[in-house]
This record gives sequence, C-alpha cells and structure tokens, in this order.
Amino acid sequence: MTLAPWRSAIAHALHRNRSLVYARYLQLATVQTNGRPANRTLVFRGFLEDRNQLKFITDTRSAKADQIQQQPWAEVCWYFPDTREQFRINGCLTLVSGNDSHQNLQPARISMWQELSDAARLQFTWPHPSKPRVETPEAFAPPAPDPIQPVPNFCLLLLEPVQVDHLELRGEPQNRWLYHCDENQEWFCEKINP
Repeated sequence: MTLAPWRSAIAHALHRNRSLVYARYLQLATVQTNGRPANRTLVFRGFLEDRNQLKFITDTRSAKADQIQQQPWAEVCWYFPDTREQFRINGCLTLVSGNDSHQNLQPARISMWQELSDAARLQFTWPHPSKPRVETPEAFAPPAPDPIQPVPNFCLLLLEPVQVDHLELRGEPQNRWLYHCDENQEWFCEKINP
C-alpha cells in the first residue's frame, strides 16, 4: 500500500512540535445514538504498520465504543501549537477488541497493549467508566494486569481516513490543502482557500 501524501505533513508537524507532549493529543468527534455529537481528547499512538490508519486505544465499556458500533464515521481535529497547523481528518473507525471478528488485527492490538505504560494498562482494570463513582480506594488500585496479554475490555481503535483538511495558520494569506481518497483508494490533493 502506498502511504497517503498527507502523511508527510503530519510527520513534519509531529517532528516540529516534538517538544510538546500534548502535541500528540487530538479531539475525536463521534455521533451519539440520539444524533447529537460527542467529542473527547485521545492520544495519537502512531500509524498501523504500512497503513494510513491512525491508532488510538479505548475501553469497550466506554460510551464511545457503543457510539462507534452504531455509527463508525468520525472526525478528529488535531492542532499543533508550535507550527500553528490544524488537521481535520474524516474517516471510518474500527474497534479491535479481544472477541472481535478482526482476527487479522489482533497482533496489532496485542502489540499496542504491550507498548503501554503500567499506569495506562492499569486504567483498564478500574471500575466501569461513566458509572456512579466507586468510593472504595482499592477499586482504583487493583493488581497490575498481565503486560503481555490484554484485558478483555482493551480495544485498539483505528481511524481509516477518507478526507484530510490541512490548514497552516501562519502566513498571510494562510495555506490550506484538502486531501481526499477515491473509491480506488487513491489520494488526491487540492490547494483551497483558507
């Protein structure tokens, strides 16, 4: 597979903003079952090997997992403060869980689990997200999970982009490019007005 032309722009932005740990944070918008938007911040975990899919992690018990199963279309908005660039990436999400039909993606899920810090893995053993607060401190200090095999509720989340809107806010006038993917998986780029 050929890497999309917008990948080099993101790689450049990541490199030029590498001193900012929060430059790897972006916002993911999904659609709730009632049709209203839902937005949250995620950590970019890289690209799926030799693919254009962005990697994230989530808990299958979260509201976003239910939303994605109902409506997989989503958009991320990613802002790089040092270079003053914004990427809006529209595409389809795939949840790769332990009991999932995506058996070909299980090695990527397991590898992602193994790359996490102990503290990040531990959060997947905490009480159910969004439920009433458990007041016993022990609930948030369970035994460490296996660092090799993911817990059942750990999920690799992949975004397969179909459109990328790249805006450079520096300059007069600003620069903007729109990348889109056709039905043959070929990417096209158009320079557009900011």
